[in-house]
Amino acid sequence: MARRNLTRTKMRSLLASLGIVIGVVAIASLGMFGVALQYSFTQNLGNVGNQLTVYPNSGENVTELTERDIRTIRREASPTATVSPVKTRVGTVSYNREDAASETIYGVENPAALYEAQEGRVSPFRTGALIGSDVAEEHDLHPGSQITVNGTSVRIRAVLEEGDAFSSANPDNRIIMPVGSFSERSYSEVYITESTGTRANETAMGIRDSLNDREQRVSVQELGSLVDTIEQQFQIINTVLAGIASISLLVAGISILNVMLMSTVERREEIGVLRAVGYQKRDILKVMLMEATLLGFLGGIVGVALSVGAGLAINHYAVGDAMAVFRLPNVWYVGAAFTFGVLTSIVSGLYPAWKAASEEPVDALRG
Repeated sequence: MARRNLTRTKMRSLLASLGIVIGVVAIASLGMFGVALQYSFTQNLGNVGNQLTVYPNSGENVTELTERDIRTIRREASPTATVSPVKTRVGTVSYNREDAASETIYGVENPAALYEAQEGRVSPFRTGALIGSDVAEEHDLHPGSQITVNGTSVRIRAVLEEGDAFSSANPDNRIIMPVGSFSERSYSEVYITESTGTRANETAMGIRDSLNDREQRVSVQELGSLVDTIEQQFQIINTVLAGIASISLLVAGISILNVMLMSTVERREEIGVLRAVGYQKRDILKVMLMEATLLGFLGGIVGVALSVGAGLAINHYAVGDAMAVFRLPNVWYVGAAFTFGVLTSIVSGLYPAWKAASEEPVDALRG
């Protein structure tokens, strides 16, 4: 009976369910867009959750790390960790006979533990220089090319692979030379790579306890906490987007409420006849609620289909993998949007259904 009643006013039923379709698509699509944006961003972070950077605490006028500090850091790190002390100095660098410019030169003890070569070989590294991919691209440099550092000609041994954008050890814009070429005995920072984010946190706490016992000598940057903070911010953004999209479902609910009220008024005599021939209040209530449920269910099904199509496009262009739409967060958003759409329809149909069921048969027939 509910199905028949809806088909009697096809256009009105279609417009009412269209509101549910739009609401479901809005919630699911915005949710999937937020997930795709978060995944794309965290993917660019790379595997930095297990990385630490230790550097002097300039706030306490500490400007360098000593050999003793390096030994302490190595002791606190796990046996499987990679500990890479770094020296820096400012020098004049000239590329391809261009005018010399001041650049920061980095000295890394074992660059093979941190970097991979895009061109050339990183290890062994006793002479020459390693350059980042951005430096190589900007100045058209390759392994074997010559650059001038502080008036001395230096041959490029390798161009390094692109690094993680948020990593302190990112080599893209750097010139790296052997530590033996530095006259400085102190170090400017230390890169540590642990096996897991949990182990990195334990190492950071151990370093702070050992080196900051009497004075705050060092600062420890944990990239894992940065990743966690970014993910939390994206979760807030996703929640706000879903909340904004849910407004469209509230509008759809008002539309269904209006349709059901109009239907109750138009079918007043029919409802009176049904009551007169033996239909109970609960029977009328069931029929009217079923009509609202069908509107929500059909609108939800169409909305889910359109949302999946939109999700395929969003993930194809934002992530480069259309099938990422089937990840668990996206499934949750689609399911939540469908459920919310159906519940909105049912809630919107409660008052019209109660109003129709409460109609006295004699008054309805007289009308």
